Amino acid sequence: MSSDRELRARSLTLSEAVTDPLIDTIDPDNFTPRLLALLSNTLVWRESHELRRRFRLGTNDWRVISALAIRPGASATEVSDFLGLNKAVVSKSVNTLLRRDLVLLVDGPRGSRPMYLTRTGAEMHDAMLPISLRGQEIILADLSEDDVDRLNRLLRRMLEKTRELQTLENEALAAAENAPLPG
Repeated sequence: MSSDRELRARSLTLSEAVTDPLIDTIDPDNFTPRLLALLSNTLVWRESHELRRRFRLGTNDWRVISALAIRPGASATEVSDFLGLNKAVVSKSVNTLLRRDLVLLVDGPRGSRPMYLTRTGAEMHDAMLPISLRGQEIILADLSEDDVDRLNRLLRRMLEKTRELQTLENEALAAAENAPLPG
């Protein structure tokens, strides 16, 4: 590890810094991925803040509860895939929910561990649901029913395209890793 002195000795002077904005940049007010991310981050922050204040649970805990309400008996891996969350994030939430007696794990076939909401977990789901639905209301407030249907179709199609692209990129990466070295 470098010492502070070595880091300072290697640091560039201000004359090496680009101090003017670059010409070819993203228009932040019209870059759709940025706008979607900002909206998502704002909604998640609002939801998380309210869930923590009222229930001492976070958004990821709510997502696991909601997934099990939709898919009782799902394993942690299945919940992770369904939510598009890292398995470690789901595992942490599952442990929190187990400690709170909101979910239970049972022994399943071939070593699987199906998860279910407890009665208390189902009650928690019903209490948390309006907070999540409020985010939906914020998004859809200015849209007609046809607009909502079209938006949801477009979003599902975009998600499918990103999944397909990720699969292609993973396959290309695997092929490159398995390719013989030149020479």
